[in-house]
Amino acid sequence: QVHLAESGGGLVQPGGSLRLSCVASGRIFSILTMGWYRQAPGKERELVASVTSNGNTRYKESVKDRFIISMDKGRRTVYLQMNSPKPEDTGTYYCYAEIGKENIMNYSTDYWGRGTQVTVFS
Repeated sequence: QVHLAESGGGLVQPGGSLRLSCVASGRIFSILTMGWYRQAPGKERELVASVTSNGNTRYKESVKDRFIISMDKGRRTVYLQMNSPKPEDTGTYYCYAEIGKENIMNYSTDYWGRGTQVTVFS
């Protein structure tokens, strides 16, 4: 019903930058929240950043001063600008979306992208 298409992952050096994009498509009444989670090998998936339709943002403490999350509501796209990435930022980044359902208050469905690999090397 809803598909999240991620792009922008790849190899990056600590002095570089990277921008991840995620486009939501399908039957979408409203987007409540979009964000990015990541999972490193042998570790649990964790929140990197998220943004609500009202513009409220959340960041993992270690990326707060380096990453910027934004949403283009018209294009149903969320971006993660990754500045000054560190080796510990390496992992598979998953797009996340919380989609509201028409005419049903306090009901939403979570969707996940397939993931895009980000590797930071020096």
